[in-house]
Amino acid sequence: MQHCPLCHSPTSYPYFEDKQRAYWQCDQCELVFVDPNQRLVASAEKAHYDLHENDPNDLGYRRFLSRVAAPLVQRLMPKSCGLDFGCGPGPTLSLMLQEQGHAMSLYDLYYYPDRQALERTYDFITATEVIEHLYDPAGVWQQWLNLVKPGGWIGLMTKMVINVDAFAGWHYKNDPTHVVFFSRATFQYLAERDKLELEFIGNDVILLRKPQ
Repeated sequence: MQHCPLCHSPTSYPYFEDKQRAYWQCDQCELVFVDPNQRLVASAEKAHYDLHENDPNDLGYRRFLSRVAAPLVQRLMPKSCGLDFGCGPGPTLSLMLQEQGHAMSLYDLYYYPDRQALERTYDFITATEVIEHLYDPAGVWQQWLNLVKPGGWIGLMTKMVINVDAFAGWHYKNDPTHVVFFSRATFQYLAERDKLELEFIGNDVILLRKPQ
């Protein structure tokens, strides 16, 4: 058995295994996660990220990000203050939100390691295609809760686990930097535990609101 890296339950069970990695599932929060011994070291992880080509001028990339930006903007007060967590080497969502009149800060472990950005509080946080990369999802989740003001929003994008049959053929698990996989049940567990409002939009957008 493995300890869950999200809720720390000591009872997780084998979920799936392929030629690359073994995956476990927590019996409490239903997180699916890679065997910790099969994660990349930091240098290999960053080398993989360096291959990403996210261009703020790419209209297709902007359309992709608008799936979280549009519903979030509808819910924000004018001139809100936000943090784009895990913004990557070519921050784009932050620019889109700035264009809507919101003030943005950036943080990324490898590309914008500005610790001062993590010492303030915000009206909202965004993390697009980030949460599946986290080696310490419990720690980062708590960090997000601390960074968001009462009544504030957390806007996430990630592909979610459906069932083991779908997982077996799922391209998303094949990215070596993807190490934790959430399902709707996982977010529902977190929302109930932490008393957050929860809304799913489409297949990969999750909005959570901290209580006032």
